[in-house]
Amino acid sequence: MKKSTLIILSVICIVLFISPLIMYNGLGEDEGYFGGADGAAGEAIEETGFEPWFSSIWEPPSGEIESLLFALQAAIGAIIIGYAFGYWRGQSKKEE
Repeated sequence: MKKSTLIILSVICIVLFISPLIMYNGLGEDEGYFGGADGAAGEAIEETGFEPWFSSIWEPPSGEIESLLFALQAAIGAIIIGYAFGYWRGQSKKEE
């Protein structure tokens, strides 16, 4: 690859990386940016007048605990998937 092509691609990557940081500087969830689908879905359900027919057995005392539990759940899932792929890979190498 030519040096000029590499420089042009590098500049494009830098611009694509920095432009959202400049465009949304200082804006956050309060202004509606980076809200995610969970909040929009909850609002759409509330607009229909739906009332849940059960309540949670236990709610985490804080957002940090909720994030910890979510990260723990993701880690356990990653371990299970990694084990399954490793086992599958080991079995295929064993057959060879």
